[in-house]
Amino acid sequence: MESRMNAWTWALLVLLGLIWGGSFFFARIAVQHVPPLTLVFLRLLLAALVLHAYIAGRLEIYSTLQARWREFLVLGLINNALPHALIFFGQTRIGAGLAAILNATTPIWTVLVANYFTSDEKLSLAKIAGCLVGLAGTIVLIGPGISTGSEAPLWALMLPVLAAVSYGFAATYGKRFRDVPAPVTSAGQLTASSLIALPLSLLADRPWTLAAPPLDTVLAVLALALLSTAFAYILYFRIMAAAGATNASLVTLLVPPSAILLGVLFLGETLSLAEFAGMTLIGCGLVILDGRAYRRLARTA
Repeated sequence: MESRMNAWTWALLVLLGLIWGGSFFFARIAVQHVPPLTLVFLRLLLAALVLHAYIAGRLEIYSTLQARWREFLVLGLINNALPHALIFFGQTRIGAGLAAILNATTPIWTVLVANYFTSDEKLSLAKIAGCLVGLAGTIVLIGPGISTGSEAPLWALMLPVLAAVSYGFAATYGKRFRDVPAPVTSAGQLTASSLIALPLSLLADRPWTLAAPPLDTVLAVLALALLSTAFAYILYFRIMAAAGATNASLVTLLVPPSAILLGVLFLGETLSLAEFAGMTLIGCGLVILDGRAYRRLARTA
């Protein structure tokens, strides 16, 4: 049975949407002075340390990490290191709101990946409709990037979409961790992805040669790691425990508006009419995929 959402869990969900929307805001500030691969490493390492402290030896985390380190490396790669790098590289040229909208296509790619790689999550007519509407919104968003005169180049627009595809594969691969407590899975993948990001940062960026970043960049990096990653995971666990994973997934609809609001208020960003249209189509696609609004209408009909 579907868990019920009360006022408290709705408040937590809105807070999580604001925090995850803030990740695009903080990243947009940070990438102006910190190279993307180094930013990935700092975000993952600091968040991993916080989650290890949060677990504090509970839940047999270290025996699980030792037994399943190969699986954690794969999950860390496709759910953290790779998508974060893609988003950060894209955000060197596009704003927080647009990156968040493009990355909000994650559930669409998750449905498509699951259809091909699982036997129990095949496409239905409703899922096909949701995917088509959401993909239409994506095309509306990236279309202007095909023009050579566009301020946002096509490659920068495509990177958050490719990150969403990576998250889609991660959602399917992550099902093998159903027997592992969620905090352990999160800490494990963050630990593994930190190890992946470290040599990439050292080789590509040589961070010891970089100039010291300004204070606002340091604060943005800390907020990205501690607030939008470590605390966000803990908050997500709390919502799942109280309202179930399906209700917790509603946060997907809240992240883009939060990122847009922060970008407009603090970074002077704006969205064009086409970008609003793309966001609306993607949002409609996600609502169709979720299916609850249709089921409620069907029950009241």
